Amino acid sequence: MTHSVFIDGAAGTTGLEIRERLSPREEFELIVLGDDKRKDAKARRGALNEADFAILCLPDEAAREAVALIDNQHTRVIDASTAHRTAPGWVYGFPEVSGHTAVADAHRVSNPGCYSTGFIALVAPLVRAGLLPADWSYTCNAVSGYSGGGNALIERFEADTHIAWRGYALTLGHKHVPEMQQRCGLSAAPLFTPAVIPAHRGMVVEVPLPLAAMTGTGSIEDMREWLANFYGESRIVVMGHEPKDGELLLRSSPQPNDRMELFVFGNLDGSQARLVARLDNLGKGASGAAVQSLNLMAGLPETTGLRL
Repeated sequence: MTHSVFIDGAAGTTGLEIRERLSPREEFELIVLGDDKRKDAKARRGALNEADFAILCLPDEAAREAVALIDNQHTRVIDASTAHRTAPGWVYGFPEVSGHTAVADAHRVSNPGCYSTGFIALVAPLVRAGLLPADWSYTCNAVSGYSGGGNALIERFEADTHIAWRGYALTLGHKHVPEMQQRCGLSAAPLFTPAVIPAHRGMVVEVPLPLAAMTGTGSIEDMREWLANFYGESRIVVMGHEPKDGELLLRSSPQPNDRMELFVFGNLDGSQARLVARLDNLGKGASGAAVQSLNLMAGLPETTGLRL
């Protein structure tokens, strides 16, 4: 069976990568609007209502408008914007955490944020298991390749080769924080410090844990073992191998990849730990996650067409 897919916002970074993944696949037929029709409300309405699946790669307000243009019960939606990540009635598109069946059966799916994916992958299972407290004030430090900022940031980094580090969200209002708090069941919003580095793609998300100052935590080995068991035989979310040289690297120009690696590091006396996720911000952090959810919603193996 062939499913029709309309990518609304296919000219952006996420949309282009989704289209690249889907174009060679026989299971999907892409509905494509010409450049002169991409922003035409009538043409978009027609495409959105014709499609079996609509994938929204749009700014938040435009994504809300797109959902409002759908006037049938047939079209199922995957929204890659922030607009619906904490909205009632939307299933969070992180099958490993939200449940594969929940995503497969969903009519409306919100694609996770890239930073959120790493934080939630590390923290949510441990909080659920009682190995980390829900009432702790967590800190999340993260760096990302500049492709996550869209075409404008890509142009800026590639034009100015002297940028070595770009810290932002300095007023602590990053749009990923609400989903990080909600999806991990935390009583307080994490203190989130994101930055962009001169790498095209790739991301490292870290959660430092001062275990000696915390109560109600498991041991470092308990956390490592629980995460390994929680993600089990997943080919997408995996436990990374302990680096022999004590270093974890992020290359400046890595190949696209839809896998995410998790690590639990700690000192010898167990008083401090570092939870770390390494992923492709355009893979499991964006386009790869959308394709994974689309596979499940279409009744296909979740890894079909992914770069693993």
